[in-house]
Amino acid sequence: MMPIVWWVALLLLAVQFALWKLRAGTFLWTLASWFSIYLFLHFGFTVPVPQSVISLYLGITTLATVAYVTSDRERLRNFTAPLVRLCIEPGRRPVLYGVAVLLPALAAFGTWRSMNVPLEAPAFGRTIHPAPPDSITVHDKPFNLITLENPYRKLEKSDPAAFARHLANGKRVFYQNCVYCHGDAMRGDGMYAHGLNPIPTNFAEGGTLALLQESFLFWRVSKGGPGLPEEGGPWDTAMPAWESFLTEDEMWDVILFLYDYTDQRPRAREVKE
Repeated sequence: MMPIVWWVALLLLAVQFALWKLRAGTFLWTLASWFSIYLFLHFGFTVPVPQSVISLYLGITTLATVAYVTSDRERLRNFTAPLVRLCIEPGRRPVLYGVAVLLPALAAFGTWRSMNVPLEAPAFGRTIHPAPPDSITVHDKPFNLITLENPYRKLEKSDPAAFARHLANGKRVFYQNCVYCHGDAMRGDGMYAHGLNPIPTNFAEGGTLALLQESFLFWRVSKGGPGLPEEGGPWDTAMPAWESFLTEDEMWDVILFLYDYTDQRPRAREVKE
């Protein structure tokens, strides 16, 4: 079965082809192109795109569209011609009045709907920190999460200079990859955070990281949202399985940086007597 992204892309290409065959003007072309991007962002992906990301790209699209239309006088004249005719030609007055009523009504409806979202109980209880599996495989390498420890944690005392280099690398990894959702100060308030469900964890909150062992974070970082067990749902997270993008060292280094930045210590492994 063909992925939904291809169906959406084919539909939008068909619309563009129809406009080309009908020799549509600049105004119609511009509107169709803007809405095509809007529909592609909303419906063109199997994994839902956070609303904050959609708003960001639509803002960029709008600015690019305005720049394109206004960069040429003839193009700007062709774009505004239908609007001018709508405003000055008596025969188009009913359409003008309809638009004048419809646009504020749509804006009011959108505001009303966003303020009246029904509260629904979750389908089942969600565990914030679900139990990890006993073992995982990352980069074709098996890891026993029961005994796994951060291989660079011991450098904190044995080789502070080497430990500092790992922290610096972890800082780079975080601000290149994680800051967009987890935020500059690791409070779970990054620019994409409000489009996620649940929102990213507030690492800066006292005790959050201290409750977790580093092996747990290695599991969550490497496997991301797709690696959550059923008890961790429902979720609509955009966190990828970072093992597809980061090396093992980079994942361990960013975990070191999380604890160092928030001034917390990882949970000690329990020793059975």
